[in-house]
Parts: sequence; C-alpha cells; structure tokens
Amino acid sequence: MISLCLLVGLAGIGLGGVWGIQQWLAGRVEKIDDPFAALPTRPPAATAPADVAEDEWDAPMNLLLLGSDSRISAGDPSQWQAGAQRTDTIMLVHLPADGEAAYVMSIPRDSWVDVPGHGQAKINAAFSYGGAPLMIQTVEQLTGVRIDHFAIADFESFVAITDAMGGVRITLDTDLTVGGTTVPAGKHQLLSGEQALRWVRERKTLARGDFDRVQRQQAWIRAMVARMRNEGTLSNPVKSVPFLRAVGDSVATDPGLDDGVMSQLQNMARNLGSNDIAFFTVPTNGTGRSPDGAQSIVVLDQPALDELMTSVRDDAVDAFLATRSDLVDVLPPVVE
Repeated sequence: MISLCLLVGLAGIGLGGVWGIQQWLAGRVEKIDDPFAALPTRPPAATAPADVAEDEWDAPMNLLLLGSDSRISAGDPSQWQAGAQRTDTIMLVHLPADGEAAYVMSIPRDSWVDVPGHGQAKINAAFSYGGAPLMIQTVEQLTGVRIDHFAIADFESFVAITDAMGGVRITLDTDLTVGGTTVPAGKHQLLSGEQALRWVRERKTLARGDFDRVQRQQAWIRAMVARMRNEGTLSNPVKSVPFLRAVGDSVATDPGLDDGVMSQLQNMARNLGSNDIAFFTVPTNGTGRSPDGAQSIVVLDQPALDELMTSVRDDAVDAFLATRSDLVDVLPPVVE
C-alpha cells in the first residue's frame, strides 16, 4: 500500500524545478538485491504494436507491490530468516502505455497456487520461502504477466506515512476505538496512522473476512491519492517534503527503479486522479480448504483470471472491465 503511494507521489511531482526533490527522494529509498537476476524463465516483455515504431512507443508497466511484516529482511539478506516473513498485501499494478489510467489488482494472500520448488501453497508463503525472487516467480507463473518492477513496505511504515499526510479520511460504519480514543461512525472521518492501520487490518468482524480487508486496503490508497490531489500536497514543499520523506524511508525497491524509470512514471501517471485508478480483486471462487483439509484458502477462478491477465498482457484492461467487470470484485464508491 505504501509502495503505491511512493509511485503515485513520484508520478505526481510535476516536471520543472523539482528534479532535485525527485533525486533526493530516490536516494532515500532502500534498494534490494536484484530480484529478477536469478529467475530461470520469464514471460516475454511487451512489444510495440505493429503500426507503431519502437522508438515512438512508451511501453506499459507492471509493478508488484507488497505489504509485509518485515521490509528490512527483504533488503538485507543477512537478516533473512526463512519462514519468518509473509505478505499480507499483494497487488499487481498495471500502468497502460497511454497513461490515461492505472489498474490496481489485489491477489488475496491465501490464494492457493503453485509455488515453484515448493508445490501447492498459499501465495504469501512464496515470500516466506524465498523472498522477493520467489514471490515474483510465483506471480509471473500464475499470471503470465512480466513484472517490470517490485516494491515492498512494512506495516509500521503505514502509520508514519498516514501521519505525514495529516491523516486520512475514511467512512466508518461503526465506532473505531484505538488506544483509548474513539472515532465515531460517520462519513469522511479523519483517522490517524494508528487508527487507519487498525481499520485496514481488521478481519474477524468483517462479513467477508479477507475479501473485505483487501477492499479496505484499496480504499486507504484511494483516499490517500484523493487527499494528495485535493490538497495539492505534492505541489507544496511544506507539505510534500515531510510526506515524501516518510514514503522514501518506508519502501524498498528493485535497483532498476531508478531515475529513468521515475521519469517514465511521471510521464505515464502525472495527470492521474483517484477516479482514474481502478481497484479490484482478481477473480476467485470464494474460499475452501487445502487438499489436506488443514488450511482455509482462497480458490482462484483460473479461467477468469487467465482472461483478465490476457487483457493485462495486451494492455487492454479498460476493455476487459467494460465488458467483464462481473468477473472481478471491484472496489465500490464507499467502503465501510
């Protein structure tokens, strides 16, 4: 979640007079060892349409964003402990070549998939077994989509970045009590970082469990983007520097997400508002049990998932959503 705000923040900085800020921010972001280098096979990279010259075409971009309980272990192999880290948030972000939209696709953490070298398991186990490289390999194998860049943040950072924005406005259908302070139910309630984290991570009291929690994660991103745009956070140095500092200190990315990619992100998403970002969960057939009956899992709707991912590879997600949105769990206008 925080990873996406980093990318939105960088893309939203206008050109001219801010290149120094961008370089300063990029220098603060932790870089992990190249997670793509050891992948044995990969889906093909996107190519220009037949009627467009390669040098006149901006390729679409796919980013894998994770929220984990341990960002440091991903960036410092000496601290890695197999089995000690899992990812509660898994999002595939597709930025089309025309720069007119963005698509944020959540993959439920309990999705039952094939993890290369480990057999069938919940998808978040891939990060636990093998860190960023195995998670990327697992997602690429599942989707057939080539991941261009990777970013990960921990949940403690969630609090810092929300507070750096001055809080986030969320609609609450019930009172929210955190640390002895109660925010009453109502529309557009201002939540602090700790309060927002509690709201986002709640699961047991939600009617659809993790499916509703995923939508709360998406709603937080949408609310943060809306606040950045509506309040001009990124055009005001007094507001932007604390926010971007918090974001830069919260995220680790692959080393390829460099100044050149940042400029590409600017060009692709500089005019995006919160209404231009579509949030949805990939197709599923609900929940079930693992073959041994020991684990509650999410069962993916593989034919529908394949259809969605074909649209990602073809840079045609807009057309997919126009005709097949019934196959995905789209974020509604208000999440309670």
